[in-house]
Amino acid sequence: MVGLLRVCILLFMVVSCSAECYIQKPQVDLSSVHNITDHLQGCVDSDGVIHDFNSEWEKDCYNCLCALFGIRCCNKIPTVIDHPDECEMVVDKTTCSFTLALVSDHSKPCPVA
Repeated sequence: MVGLLRVCILLFMVVSCSAECYIQKPQVDLSSVHNITDHLQGCVDSDGVIHDFNSEWEKDCYNCLCALFGIRCCNKIPTVIDHPDECEMVVDKTTCSFTLALVSDHSKPCPVA
């Protein structure tokens, strides 16, 4: 029964989260042959790294995809989760994960039951 409750809570959390996504459209400098060639090979990210079309990578807790329309990145950490008022989301950007903890003491997990 406890296992079923945990699965229900996990499913509720997945359904109640909303991912934040953005699209970076290609910006091609037509005066630069090098810039045009880079964009024909794939997508150039904000760090100047060229990614092949249809390739995926992770950066700063975002999953990114290179497509013909540009780069689409979606946050791996949900931006909205329903939770009791006494709890809040605590984000760990080094592992791209989060936990629900008591507002008054982040070392104590949120009692979701």
